[in-house]
Amino acid sequence: MANDLNQCNFIGRLGADPDSRYLSNGDAVCNFRIAVGWKGKDKEGAEWVPCTAYGKLAEICGEYLRKGSQVFVSGRFITRKWQDKDGNDRYTSEINLDRMQMLGSKAGSDTDRPAAQSREPAAKPAPSGGVADMESDIPF
Repeated sequence: MANDLNQCNFIGRLGADPDSRYLSNGDAVCNFRIAVGWKGKDKEGAEWVPCTAYGKLAEICGEYLRKGSQVFVSGRFITRKWQDKDGNDRYTSEINLDRMQMLGSKAGSDTDRPAAQSREPAAKPAPSGGVADMESDIPF
């Protein structure tokens, strides 16, 4: 598998404010989804990309990102297994971020924001109940 590559790059806008929290060991975790538009020959639409950041990058995402923020994200695609409250196995696929860059500001926002940040070495993902469905609330 030395020739395999697991890298995802997206530019999109947040569908809601990010969800930030701290694990019991003190590590920060931040989850959000971005809407990524696409156009085909006679169709167009948007896909929702779930993103998770850890450590310092998670803290930055939680502090500076808001619904409608345009971002570039880069990371690896992962699928996690977790159990719901009834004990059923569930799976969540997401982009585990290595990098995030704020590209533009939401209309009417005049805040200065850092250009780019990278996260510290990979942290272990925490089980999560997933992100609420936002497909009817496209941010642009």
